[in-house]
Amino acid sequence: MHIFSTLSFKSFLIAALFMAISTSGFSQKKELRHVVMFKFKETSSAADVKKVEDAFHGLKGKIKQIKDYEWGTNNSPEGLDNGFTHVFFVTFSSEEDRAIYLPHPDHKAFVEVLKPHLDKVMVLDYWAKNK
Repeated sequence: MHIFSTLSFKSFLIAALFMAISTSGFSQKKELRHVVMFKFKETSSAADVKKVEDAFHGLKGKIKQIKDYEWGTNNSPEGLDNGFTHVFFVTFSSEEDRAIYLPHPDHKAFVEVLKPHLDKVMVLDYWAKNK
């Protein structure tokens, strides 16, 4: 009985370790991040900025190449934002998916909503590295 309980415990530990590794960021799956930061014009109202935010939210449902996305507004206490207030973070599985996204008609429509209110933009793309 002792051998059985020891084997069961070892099997449990091996299974738990496998699950932990498979869900802990040790995956070799690459993800391409497309990070865009906006500084809006001083003349843009809160309603104008909300239109841009809403237009961005709609992209995930319209462009299947978007694997994931998130966004947020600056709350850094350091004062190093250079006036950038919003960050939009889009994840792709491949450069090919990004190449479809950039000229996609729905992305272009988003840019048209954004353009009248955009003062500055910064864009960085990178391949996420494993932890």
